[in-house]
Amino acid sequence: MGVLSLSIWTPVLFGIVLLALGRDEHARAVRWIALIGSVVSFLVTLPLLAGFRTGTANMQFVEKAPWIERFNVQYHLGVDGLSFWFVLLTAFITIVVVISAWEAITERVNQYMGAFLILSGLMIGVFTALDAMLFYVFFEATLIPMYLIIGIWGGPRKIYAAFKFFLYTLLGSLLMLVALVYLYSKSNTFDILAWHQLPLAGNVQTLLFFAFFAAFAVKVPMWPVHTWLPDVHVEAPTGGSAVLAAIMLKLGAYGFLRFSMPIAPDASREWAWLIIALSLIAVIYVGLVAMVQQDMKKLVAYSSVAHMGFVTLGFFIFSPLGVAGGLVQMIAHGFVSGAMFLCIGVLYDRVHSREIASYGGVINTMPNFAAFALLFSMANCGLPATAGFVGEWMVILGAVKANFWLGLGAATALIFGAAYTLWMFKRVYLGPVANDDVRQLTDINAREFLMLGLLAIAVLFMGLYPKPFTDVMDASVANFLKQVSASKLN
Repeated sequence: MGVLSLSIWTPVLFGIVLLALGRDEHARAVRWIALIGSVVSFLVTLPLLAGFRTGTANMQFVEKAPWIERFNVQYHLGVDGLSFWFVLLTAFITIVVVISAWEAITERVNQYMGAFLILSGLMIGVFTALDAMLFYVFFEATLIPMYLIIGIWGGPRKIYAAFKFFLYTLLGSLLMLVALVYLYSKSNTFDILAWHQLPLAGNVQTLLFFAFFAAFAVKVPMWPVHTWLPDVHVEAPTGGSAVLAAIMLKLGAYGFLRFSMPIAPDASREWAWLIIALSLIAVIYVGLVAMVQQDMKKLVAYSSVAHMGFVTLGFFIFSPLGVAGGLVQMIAHGFVSGAMFLCIGVLYDRVHSREIASYGGVINTMPNFAAFALLFSMANCGLPATAGFVGEWMVILGAVKANFWLGLGAATALIFGAAYTLWMFKRVYLGPVANDDVRQLTDINAREFLMLGLLAIAVLFMGLYPKPFTDVMDASVANFLKQVSASKLN
C-alpha cells in the first residue's frame, strides 16, 4: 500500500474502530485511541515531506489500480505542488481537533471522534484523487460525517443548519456530476489529467465551467452562495467549525485548480472578470458585514468568506504570484481560522456564550490564553511575520501587477480585517473585568496550551519562513499557468 493510500485509509480505519466501541462507558479509552489514531495518521503522511521532489510539475507518489473496469474507473492517486500541503494540513488539523474535544464532548464520544477521523481520510482522498469518479465519491462522502457532526453535537438550531449545509453543497455537486459524465462520454476515461488535454468547443467549455462553478463556489463559499456558512459555523461544535474553516472550504478552491481552469481554460479566461468581481465583493462587502456581528463565531465565519475571496481572486488573475498567493492563503487560512474558532471554543466551554457583549477584560483572568488569542487575531488581520500576511500580500502584489484598481480593492480587506478583528479583541479581552462570569474564568490548562501552541508555531513558522511552502508549489504553478494560457478550442 502506497503512502497516499495509507494517508487516506489509516484515519478511516481508526474511525471505524472507534464507531465499533461502546457508547460512553469507554469514553476515556476512546479519547486516547482517537489521539493515537490522529497522530499515526499524521506520521504516515511524513514520507511525503521527505520524498517530495521540488522543481518538477509531475504527479508524485502515484498509485493506480482498476476499480470499476466496465466504465474505465481507476483507483488513481497522486500529489503535485498544488495538492501536497493540503494532505499534511488535513492530518495536522485533525490532531488539534481531537485534542480540542477532549473535555468538551461528553456524549457519544466514540461517534464524534470516529466521524472526525473518517472525515479526515475522506478529505485527503479529495486532494489526492486523479480519477474524476473517485474524486466525486470522496467529495460527496465528506458531507456525511460533517452533516452528522453538525446535526448531533451542534447548537439549538443544529438540524436547520445541517440541512442547509447538506442541500446547498449537494445541489451544486449534482451539476458537477453531469459535467463529469459528459467529459467521460467525450473521452471514454475519468482520468482528470487526460481531460486537461481534451479539446472542447467554446460553448461546451462555458457550460462545463459553470457546472463546476456551481459545485466549487458553494464550497468555497463565494458570494452570494455563502449564506449557509455563518449558520453552520454558529451551530456546529467547536471542532466542526475548526475543520470546516481549516480544510473543507479548501475543497472548493482546490476544485477550481484541478477541474474548472485546466479543463475549460478558454471559458476560465473569458469569465475571469465575473469571478474577480465576486471575489472583490466577498473581500469588501462581507468584510463590512463582519464588522456588525455580535456573535464571535459569526464574525469569524464572515471573516472566512472574505479571506477565501483572496484565494479565488489570486487564481483568476492568471499570474504566478496570484496562484501561488492563493495557495499560500489557503494553507495560512487553515491554521489561522482553525485557531480563531478553537479560541472561541475555549471561552464557550467556560461561559457558554458566544456573544461579544458577554465578555470584557478576559486578559485579567486568562493572560496566557489572551496572548494566544492576540497572536491569532493579528494573523487574521494579516500582520507581517504571521501566516496570514504572506498569501494576502502575494495576491495583492499579483493584483496590482494585473490592474492597480484590482490591487487597491483587494488591499481594503486588510483594513476591514484589522477593524473587525481588533474591535472584537478589544471588547472581549481588554479593559476591566466586565462581569462575574469573566471574574471566575480560569486560564488555559496544559491540554489547551498544547492545542493552541501547535497552531501558534505553525502560524509563526509560515509567516517567518514561507520558502518551504512556496518551493513545493512553484513548478506546479508554472505548469498550471502554461495549461490555462493555451487554448483548447477545437
